[in-house]
Amino acid sequence: MPPLPDQSVSLRCQFCEKLNRVEVFGSGHQTLCNNCTKPILLDRPVNVSQDDFDETVLAASVPVLVDFYADWCAPCKMVAPLVDELAREQSGRMLVVKIDTDRAANISERYSIRSIPTLVLFKEGKEIDRSMGFEPERVRILVEEAVA
Repeated sequence: MPPLPDQSVSLRCQFCEKLNRVEVFGSGHQTLCNNCTKPILLDRPVNVSQDDFDETVLAASVPVLVDFYADWCAPCKMVAPLVDELAREQSGRMLVVKIDTDRAANISERYSIRSIPTLVLFKEGKEIDRSMGFEPERVRILVEEAVA
């Protein structure tokens, strides 16, 4: 039987801020931080900073949906429940992350984020597609195709 493909991502613990290599398994799996032993939860969007973007998003061996947002953005707040729902539904199949464009200007510029919310789907370190504004049906189709 051939070995299973690597399905891991690097995530920074929200409690101690140490980077962890986390295996992505089926829904319901809980991983503990290697440093502080607190849970790293994958069934909700994970905040990613400019410092860990490349390691978390681009080096991930699973598809990653990135929500580029800002706290002050009203349309971003409309998209947030959809992003939360996708993280729950796709837990163990893909990673859903959020990146604050106000705190990650270099990443926003690198990916030409001109309006928010913008959702970008990455697979194998490359941008596959994006959605700008509130397009729930389009985003669901993109996600389903990415995890198929």
